[in-house]
Amino acid sequence: MTETRTRIETKTEILSYLQNLRYALEHNAKITFQIERFVDRQRNQRYTNRYTVADLFPNENPVTVIKREIKKLSVEDYMQTVKDLRFPNRSEMREFGKVYARKGDVYIKIRVELLSEYGNHTIFVMSFHYAEIPFIQDMFPYRNA
Repeated sequence: MTETRTRIETKTEILSYLQNLRYALEHNAKITFQIERFVDRQRNQRYTNRYTVADLFPNENPVTVIKREIKKLSVEDYMQTVKDLRFPNRSEMREFGKVYARKGDVYIKIRVELLSEYGNHTIFVMSFHYAEIPFIQDMFPYRNA
């Protein structure tokens, strides 16, 4: 039997996830944002976390921006849930997409862990970059047409 890497959670599950995300943010969660990623060395600069955050929010602290922007995520922004094959004991990651007017589609991939082994809430933001492929309606299971 082959293990599935992605799945679509129910609307209720995503609403609960977003509630946990906001709870963590309101209770001083540690935010880890990968401004530099190894894969970015081979990627067009436009599609990197560093470029996207600097382009959308010039002169702002990246972590402050990320905290503010992920707090705004809604169930309509949800795309799918992804199992982290590199770290199978960690929680799954959720993929979201936001459209920034006159700038473009932004792909967001995050993991929220409440009360980690160190007693802290943590939010790991792997991706916050312009989407390499333009978003289409079918990518969003809960977005109205």
